[in-house]
Amino acid sequence: HVIGPEQGLILPGMTVVCGDSHTSTHGAFGALAFGIGTSEVEHVLSTQCLLQSKSKNMLINIDGKLQPGVTAKDLILYIIGQIGTAGGTGYAIEFGGEAIEALSMEGRMTVCNMAIEAGARAGMIAVDDKTIEYVKGKPFAPKGENWEKAVKYWQTLKSDHDAVFDKVIEINASEILPMVTWGTSPEMVTDVSGNIPMNGNGIYRPALEYMGLEEGLAIQDVPLDKVFIGSCTNSRIEDLRIAANVVKGKKVAKSIILAMVVPGSGPIKRQAENEGLDKIFTEAGFEWREPGCSMCLAMNADKLEPGERCASTSNRNFEGRQGQGGRTHLVSPAMAAAAAIEGKFVNVCELFEVENGSV
Repeated sequence: HVIGPEQGLILPGMTVVCGDSHTSTHGAFGALAFGIGTSEVEHVLSTQCLLQSKSKNMLINIDGKLQPGVTAKDLILYIIGQIGTAGGTGYAIEFGGEAIEALSMEGRMTVCNMAIEAGARAGMIAVDDKTIEYVKGKPFAPKGENWEKAVKYWQTLKSDHDAVFDKVIEINASEILPMVTWGTSPEMVTDVSGNIPMNGNGIYRPALEYMGLEEGLAIQDVPLDKVFIGSCTNSRIEDLRIAANVVKGKKVAKSIILAMVVPGSGPIKRQAENEGLDKIFTEAGFEWREPGCSMCLAMNADKLEPGERCASTSNRNFEGRQGQGGRTHLVSPAMAAAAAIEGKFVNVCELFEVENGSV
């Protein structure tokens, strides 16, 4: 979900399926993209066809501007917190509005990546000049006359002005703060100035027990053990630049056992190194790793030990996701970087001077 777009393999108007739920990432290009099961993968490879039931349509319209320091990751976590992990069940979601239009393609991929965490079949964003400019010149993008024909078609890939949706949700971007998940589902989320919710009817008890947290505890009083910056949600060059901007000239807190940065691909790693980002991270005390999935899902030795708590830029905080007994808090790259420096969650908007929304 990082390599495909950067190579120009994902183009507007495509139908893209893959045996991974976060295939929804590619909806950022105006593609219909969703995850499928093993038997469906076999069918696609055999026939290039797939029988599907039509999803209902949902529009999530985000108007206004995100505050400096608030990113696409905070936006999608806020949306999931509002509608829940079942809020998009049965729907394909179109994300639109001023705040979405202002996002970079990297930011749009972050939003669509986590559409599945809201229960949606797919997430999509209309094609605009940013989409076309991102695809232009990529290795597998159309060339010459084919490019001109493709662009003409791509420019039609947007909802009609009088389109009717089965459900419309309106969100004011200016109200969103940096977000932090506290439980074992992405919908268990609050802003960084918030508290663990009160467990009035007991529904949060299993999550609180697993996470080792008490109701009413301030998010900024939650101590951390590890920090992970990476995954197909937040491992692109923009994400690494944001995190590097936060940690530059600072040191990882002594209480942090491990802070690691894992680029999403070889080209991203090389670009980051050409920009000197790797040195910023290593001088601050981060480990600079080879590209891959890493601690997102504990496939290799990069995992949490039982009881360890991690600020992670990945997309899921399920029980055991980052290692058996590990406790995951989902945040943006800016928030993860700030947490590594302070050893706990802090409001990156207040802690660091942010100019022109660069963080």
